[in-house]
Amino acid sequence: MATITMKFGGTSVGNADAIAQVADIVRTSFDAGHKTVVVCSAMSGVTNMLIESATSAASGDAARYRYLAHQIRDKHETAIRCLFPSDVERINLRDEMDALIEEFETLCYGIYVLRETSLKALDKVASLGERLSVPIVSAMLRQHGVPSTTLSASYLIVTDEQYQSAGVLFEETETNIQQKLVPLLEQGIVPVVTGFIGATRDGVITTLGRGGSDYSGAILGAYTHSDEVWIWTDVDGVMTTDPRMVPDARVIPTLSYGEVGEMAYFGAKVLHSKTVQPLVERNIPIRVKNTFNPSFEGTLITNQDRTTPGTVKAITGIQDISLITVAGRGMIGVPGIAARTFSAVARQNANVLMISQSSSEQSICFVVPQDKSALVVKAIEDELAYELQRQNIDRVWADDSVEIITVVGAGMRNKPGVAARVFGALGEANVNILAIAQGASDYCLSMIVDANDTQAAVRQIHKLVVLNGYQNE
Repeated sequence: MATITMKFGGTSVGNADAIAQVADIVRTSFDAGHKTVVVCSAMSGVTNMLIESATSAASGDAARYRYLAHQIRDKHETAIRCLFPSDVERINLRDEMDALIEEFETLCYGIYVLRETSLKALDKVASLGERLSVPIVSAMLRQHGVPSTTLSASYLIVTDEQYQSAGVLFEETETNIQQKLVPLLEQGIVPVVTGFIGATRDGVITTLGRGGSDYSGAILGAYTHSDEVWIWTDVDGVMTTDPRMVPDARVIPTLSYGEVGEMAYFGAKVLHSKTVQPLVERNIPIRVKNTFNPSFEGTLITNQDRTTPGTVKAITGIQDISLITVAGRGMIGVPGIAARTFSAVARQNANVLMISQSSSEQSICFVVPQDKSALVVKAIEDELAYELQRQNIDRVWADDSVEIITVVGAGMRNKPGVAARVFGALGEANVNILAIAQGASDYCLSMIVDANDTQAAVRQIHKLVVLNGYQNE
C-alpha cells in the first residue's frame, strides 16, 4: 500500500465533467488501497476573475466586480447542479458557496470604498478560488463512495508575510501536516486540500505565487512521506517543447529533478519552478499525467539523470525579456564594473535570467524581465556615470525584441558535439545568435535570438536535434 499525493490543476476541475473524472481517478487509487491526498487548484479561469475583480474595485468599477462575482457564482452553481442530484448535498454546497461569495463581495466592496488594494487583500481575494473548488471535489468523492473531507492549507502551510509569493516556514509546516493531515490518512479518509494558499503564524491567508498549487502538492507530498506525487494536468506529460509552436512535440518519458528545474526556470509551463525542492532530498518521484487520459504513463521525474543518444530532451523559451548590454573599450582590466552593474540591477529588484561576457571584458550582457528594462538601464547609467563621462564605457542599452531559447538534457556539458548540432540547426534556419550562456550547468545551453526568429529556431532545433535523438534510442 502506497501513499500518493495527487494535485489537480484548474482545467482538471474546470467543469462538472472534469470533476467527475477527478473523482474516478481518486476512487481508483483509494480502491487499490492507497492512502491518497488530493490537492486542488481553483476552477480554470477563476483566479484571474478574482484578481480582476479586486483591481476593478480599486479603480472604482463596481459594476465590473459585481458582474464577475455573478460569473464566479454561476460557474460553481452550474457544476453543483450537474453533479449532485441529492438535495441535501446540493443545499450544503450552495450554502458554503454563498458564504464564500459573500465574503468575496465584502472584500471587493472594501477595496472599492478605499480605491486601493494591498497585497494582503489580494491574497485574501485570490485564495477564494481554491476554497470554492475543494468542497465540490470532496463531495463528489463521497458520492463515489470515498470517505473524504476538506482541509484548508491555511491550517497546514505556515509562511512568512511576503504576500503574493510567500516563503514557506518548513519546520512549522511539517509539524502541522503531521498533526492535522496524517491522522486523516491513517483513518482511511481522503483529504481534499486547497492548493496555492498558506497562512502566516497569525493566521493571515497568503498565496505561494501563481502556479503555487504544484508547490503545495510537493510540500504535502514531502511531509506525508508520499511514495509519489502525481501532478494531474490537461496534457499527457512534460513535452519536448510547446506543442502550440511545434505540432509534433512529444511527451518526454523520464526526466531528472535537475532537468525539470532548468526547464521550469527557462519557461516550461507544466511545473512550478519550486515544486521539486521539497521532494529532492526525500527522493520522492513526480509523475505528470493527463486527467483526461489517465491510462497514459505520462512523465516520470526522479533524481536519476538518464541521458538519451541525442542528449537534448527539450527546448524551452522565455518571452517578454530584455537584453541589457554594457559596453566600452575602457572596461578592460577595470575592477568592479560587473559588481557595480549588478548591484544597480539588484536595487531595482530585477531578476537576472542569463549573463554573458566577452573574454576581452569589453562588454557584459544580461537578461532581465522586459517590464524592468528602462529602470535597469537608468540605474546602471547612474551607477556608472563617471565611467560614461570618461568614455571608459561607451553606452548602456536595452534590446526588447529578443527571446531566450534553452535546450535541456542531462550530460550536455560532457557530451561532444551537442552545441555544434544546435548551432548547425540554427544556421540552417538562418537564425543569428545574439548571446550564449552555459556556464557550469550540466543540463542546459541558453541562447538569445531575435524574437522574430524564435519560432523558426525552436522548430529547427526540435526537428534536427531533439526528435533525431529520440529516434536513435
